[in-house]
Amino acid sequence: MSITNSESGTNVHEIAAGIYRISTPVPPSQMPGGFTFNQFLVVDQEPLLFHTGPRGMFPLVKEAVAHVLGDVAKLRYIGFSHVESDECGALNQFLAVAPRAETLCSTVAAMVQMNDLADRPPRPLADGEEVSLGSKSVRWLDAPHLPHNWECGYLFEGTTRTLLCGDLFTHGGADGPAVTESEVLSPAEGFRKAMGGVALEAHTRSLIEKLASTEPATLAIMHGSSYRGNGQALLRGLADALGV
Repeated sequence: MSITNSESGTNVHEIAAGIYRISTPVPPSQMPGGFTFNQFLVVDQEPLLFHTGPRGMFPLVKEAVAHVLGDVAKLRYIGFSHVESDECGALNQFLAVAPRAETLCSTVAAMVQMNDLADRPPRPLADGEEVSLGSKSVRWLDAPHLPHNWECGYLFEGTTRTLLCGDLFTHGGADGPAVTESEVLSPAEGFRKAMGGVALEAHTRSLIEKLASTEPATLAIMHGSSYRGNGQALLRGLADALGV
């Protein structure tokens, strides 16, 4: 692990081959129990940043991206699960410093949000559409309202079997490991029951099963430790816990 900003504690950790977790901890003194804001950088010929962090964290995330890539301008794609400040709050700031970067999002996100909010036209992705990054590629998976927002979806990187799963399995803590092989469903369920924020609909189980069918070996989680292990079983456990 590399600390890229000693004041904030922002750090970078390779959680799968060529996939780096950028994490900024929020201590318990600022948020009860502590918390983390994580972004994921997929390094290849055409690098991808998934989540930008909120606008106020832009200098920290930019610094971390530069630590890995050498130059933020190398970014080719910027993606996010759904429209929320911690997902894409710094999008336009990154577009300004990465002139080749395209925004990857769902077709719904482009239609209802990004065609207006993004400083450059986004590249909307249909369900199942793939984008080559070089030796790696990512596949977009529509997941409306899972856990929230109509435009929600995720990216799956096939060579490492990494699911960039956004807010799924969100759990607290500011000093956990970057990646764990201990199940994260229990702390995530504790957090969900305390905070809410999950929309339960008739199609929720089928959406979770679609994600589980990718058989992910790594779950890249936006808040908390990422998970390495049987991601398919953990996702199905989430469906059971939600009662869908």
